[in-house]
Amino acid sequence: MTDTRSSTVGTVVLIHGLWMTPRSWEKWIPHYQAQGYRVLAPAWPGLEGEVEEIRRAPARISGLGLREVIAHYEEIIRGLDETPVIMGHSFGGAITQILLDRGLGSVGVAIDSAAVKGVLPLPYSTLKSAWPVLRNPANMNKAIALTPRQFHYGFTHLLGEEESAAIYQRYHVPGSARVLFQGAFANLNPRAATKINFHNRRSPLLFIAGKADHIVPPKVTKANLRLSRKSPAVTEYREFPGRTHFIVGQDGWEEVADYALDWATHHTRSRT
Repeated sequence: MTDTRSSTVGTVVLIHGLWMTPRSWEKWIPHYQAQGYRVLAPAWPGLEGEVEEIRRAPARISGLGLREVIAHYEEIIRGLDETPVIMGHSFGGAITQILLDRGLGSVGVAIDSAAVKGVLPLPYSTLKSAWPVLRNPANMNKAIALTPRQFHYGFTHLLGEEESAAIYQRYHVPGSARVLFQGAFANLNPRAATKINFHNRRSPLLFIAGKADHIVPPKVTKANLRLSRKSPAVTEYREFPGRTHFIVGQDGWEEVADYALDWATHHTRSRT
């Protein structure tokens, strides 16, 4: 967890997604700190430590479920001395939505957010990206890594294979298959971990989509947006062309990070 406390103008909590660690935010953290923000980027339970260490002992996250991950972030945020801006990428975006539903966070930004319960579109590219895990129910309680080729398709398909391989080595870790199963089959489960009362949220929420994203194409994000607009709170959408699922680290990440923070800052001030 990264923390700066002096001369701060607010707190931002960054939540990473599946197959990643807080290292995925390594460019955003100093970028926001330089603007005076206190930045927290906690790991999912079991994903503390360096990427290389996690790869050597992936069993530490076997069987980890979304409820445990959500509870982990809820405990952290409830323990803060101020209400933070919450930003999440991929499954971190879904977690951001759930935390706002629980009354946590002054503002939320969901970036390439995994679908929550009620989102129906299932594009081919989404299914293909998740199929290495979902094709075998026996994977449920395992930690499953993507191959470099699978990672290239899901996260970095606009890059060459050599550049994608370097990103894979820098950031990728095995992911808890249980989390992916819970997200994928949420619409079949009346008590799904990703269930939200869309009428309940009172904090502003921004959805950011990468136009070229294979894992969460804009079609999925727009379906999530339509459901989320049942809330009386501000709910907006911004799509960035040429961005893949690696939007938080892809060249041009500064544009996304600045837009997210500017939007969050504006809507935080508008509530005070």
